[in-house]
Amino acid sequence: MVDINQLVEIRWHGRGGQGAVTSAELLARAAIDEGKYAQAFPSFGPERRGAPVLSFVRVDSQQPIRTRAGIQEPDVVVVLDTTLLAITKITAGLKADGMVVINTRKPVKELRQEFGINCPLATVDATTIAREVLGIPITNTTMLGALVKATGIVKLESLEEPLKQRFGRLAERNIAAMKKAYQETSVKE
Repeated sequence: MVDINQLVEIRWHGRGGQGAVTSAELLARAAIDEGKYAQAFPSFGPERRGAPVLSFVRVDSQQPIRTRAGIQEPDVVVVLDTTLLAITKITAGLKADGMVVINTRKPVKELRQEFGINCPLATVDATTIAREVLGIPITNTTMLGALVKATGIVKLESLEEPLKQRFGRLAERNIAAMKKAYQETSVKE
């Protein structure tokens, strides 16, 4: 399991327009608000809406983060869009004690067999939650809830203020989606 008392590196896989970059920034802000050290940054070129996008977050509860290089060996991988599992090796570089958090309806056993995921795995149907609560299938805030349930990287409440600042009048629905995903996330070793 991920040790949140040391440097934790997270790689987000999404598609342009799904909020992977926003999720990384919101998580970093929540960590900083808790007194931790954090940085978030995207990795993309001239991508357009729907193209694969990577985003990264580092969180350290003990000391400032000095490195600015890309994350090659993440502790956690978060997947906003299940279709990315078929086109990219999402576990590439994942540390031996790492974990994957996936937006999916598929059972864990099926994910393990189909995609060779042999690490701890957290799953949630974030798309359905986003449609029900937000009215649109954008899963970024929903997946923040799943990530917090799976790792405890920050307190769920610590994300509320960054969400309010980012989403204004839409914040309450995003907070509700995040909390619902937190409740519905299943974590399997």
